[in-house]
Amino acid sequence: MSPRASKSAPTRRLIPSFALYGEAAALGAEMLHVEEIQSRSKLYHWEIDAHVHQGLHQILWLASGPAGVSLDADHSEVTGPAAVVIPPGVVHAFRFAPETDGYVLTLGARRLVEGDNSAVGDALQRLFGAPRLHKFDATDPALQRVQALFDQLAAEFRMPDTSGSPVLPWLARAIVWRLAQLASREARQLDTAKSARRQQDVFTRFTVLLEAHYLEHWPVSRYASRLGLTPERLNRLTRAQAGRSALELLHDRVAREACRRLVYIAAPISKLAFELGFDDPAYFCRFFKRRIGTSPSTYREHHGGS
Repeated sequence: MSPRASKSAPTRRLIPSFALYGEAAALGAEMLHVEEIQSRSKLYHWEIDAHVHQGLHQILWLASGPAGVSLDADHSEVTGPAAVVIPPGVVHAFRFAPETDGYVLTLGARRLVEGDNSAVGDALQRLFGAPRLHKFDATDPALQRVQALFDQLAAEFRMPDTSGSPVLPWLARAIVWRLAQLASREARQLDTAKSARRQQDVFTRFTVLLEAHYLEHWPVSRYASRLGLTPERLNRLTRAQAGRSALELLHDRVAREACRRLVYIAAPISKLAFELGFDDPAYFCRFFKRRIGTSPSTYREHHGGS
């Protein structure tokens, strides 16, 4: 490559990799470290620049105060209480205020799952499957539990000669397990919300089809086919959304239109019956009485029709 081409080539910013921010990177499989947010961030004027941790999982526990949080390409402004979950290899950066309080937990998976801890391994996968930001409501019972666990972990970590203490990984596991439960709950809520939106979208499509074809007296099976559903699924959908079967909604729409025409259109009932898609005016009268509770002629008379 010529010097000119080399000079014009774009330069890529190298993202530093640390074990702990500002400290040399390490594989960190055995690491378990917790510290207060202020202990390190104040050394860097409350700005933690973009960096990664290779092979290390990290949780930022924001107990109180504001923080700017960048996770890969996403940036959020958040005020505690909140938990920021950072899987290995995710580029992240923070900006704190001097009053921001909380902890940073950095751990290697091997230290956490050593022994027979398949449940902890599952919790690790659920929690660190993607970077996430969880904001806590002040009334959430989990908030006090997670805060207490972090306080206990930090207090134990400050004790002299705790490197071999079984309490440290036990407390860290409890934190991961608690936050993994919240992650699973959020995932279920998101799935439920998505399902509800999909059902609402399909129900809206059904009502549009109904409005376009109710005078043609399509059977329920034809509506269902157009929506890519079975009649049974369509009925479950309409009962969930409107409390009535698809056929009942179709009949309701025909009956409403019949009422409108009986009042506002001066035409014989037999002619209205044909316009409403009924081949037999007598059947229309029976249908109308079942739906409305009175005959078409009585309804027209009581509601001022001609």
